[in-house]
Amino acid sequence: MSENETARPYPVRVGGELDASLSRWLWLVKWLLVIPHVIVLAFLWAAFCVMSVVAFFAILIAGRYPRAIFDFNVGVLRWTWRVAYYSYGALGTDRYPPFTLEPVPSYPATLEVDYPERLSRGLVLVKWWLLAIPHLAIVAVLLGGGGWFVWWTDRPWGPGLIFVLVVIAAVALLFTGRYLQGIFDFVLGLDRWVLRVAAYVGLMRDEYPPFRLDAGGADPGKAAEPVPEAEAEVPPEPAQRWSAGRVIAVVIGSILALVAVAVFALGAAGVIFDQVQRDADGFLMSPTERFSTGTYAIVSESIDVDVDTPDWVVDELIGKVRIRGESDEPLFLGVAPAADANPYLRGVGHAVVTGFTLHPDYSTKPGAAPSSAPGEQAFWVASASGAGEQVLDWEVEDGDWVIAAMNQDGSRGIDADLSIGAELDWVLWLGIGFLAAGVLLGALAAAIIYAGIPKHRT
Repeated sequence: MSENETARPYPVRVGGELDASLSRWLWLVKWLLVIPHVIVLAFLWAAFCVMSVVAFFAILIAGRYPRAIFDFNVGVLRWTWRVAYYSYGALGTDRYPPFTLEPVPSYPATLEVDYPERLSRGLVLVKWWLLAIPHLAIVAVLLGGGGWFVWWTDRPWGPGLIFVLVVIAAVALLFTGRYLQGIFDFVLGLDRWVLRVAAYVGLMRDEYPPFRLDAGGADPGKAAEPVPEAEAEVPPEPAQRWSAGRVIAVVIGSILALVAVAVFALGAAGVIFDQVQRDADGFLMSPTERFSTGTYAIVSESIDVDVDTPDWVVDELIGKVRIRGESDEPLFLGVAPAADANPYLRGVGHAVVTGFTLHPDYSTKPGAAPSSAPGEQAFWVASASGAGEQVLDWEVEDGDWVIAAMNQDGSRGIDADLSIGAELDWVLWLGIGFLAAGVLLGALAAAIIYAGIPKHRT
């Protein structure tokens, strides 16, 4: 690390002043006391993500981070830092954090980010994920699975280094009544590292976070000399403040925007699935799955069809059901009432499909070979058999039904590719409806967010 890098302040300034007298036991219940803050922060971070997406496009197009959105996102980081400092991100104070995005200089935990007049259009494409990877790996270790920051990386390793150090300091506080200064300084340095990376990933600065631990409560950035008056930039036009009503509007709009994205994605998935999975006859089919057992039959669990509607409703909503299968051996597919199929299968070795994980799950019933080939039975209401691909079409009716796949001759060992589907003509229109609803919800969300964002005074 060079001397210049050591002396150069970073434009994200994180400070913390250790309370002179901390309660020996209060830290044991702070997890309970911060629940209201955690609930509020969950909503604020949802808005943070949406506002960051808006800022991304603003930077990409205009090279500027909209000042009102910048102030909001810095406020979310500031609020998060105060809660973390009070709780298990530092345990540096017993003063309850204020419910505000605004700076509170009298509170012992502070965070400021210098507003950038210009940001790189190129860096915005890669800095939040590709360039940040080394720092994100470090942050994952620092936060682990027990960090009290809102973060979007997976944390499969349990408590992070910050949490472990804070717990050690808390245990020492419980017995000695004193917070170990060395641990406090080290923890503050780690917290400072995390928040610098958060601001960088949040697109707030182009300067790469330094790989250094600035330990201690006072941020080196505070020691920076003021910019000479002749070189000082003209401050941006003042904006209205983030009132509680504006924050609530942006949070509601952001949550609505996330719902809109989910609804739109659901609609897009429905339309794509409808277009990709329909066969030449218009049946919407499931992906083909390999079914393989050493038994004499593979059967479904009992399918209870109890539709208290006129037959035409079932015909319109579901239509015919199609089962398609293919095997190296001549294959038999059949649908039968459970009351007729079960006596035939009783005593026959078969596998009942109970569900799917990556592959079908079976419940195997031991037994002997069937007394006769499946095609010789008269109880099948629909069936198909023979070599090559077999297609069975079934008109759905009320009752308890069983679907079976067997070798045509009733021999042991089923190894077939099977898929099931139905006409389901409404799926395409449902997908289009979700797409339209997603667009409308997105427009409403944008209007609410725009109304909530403070405007520059003229």
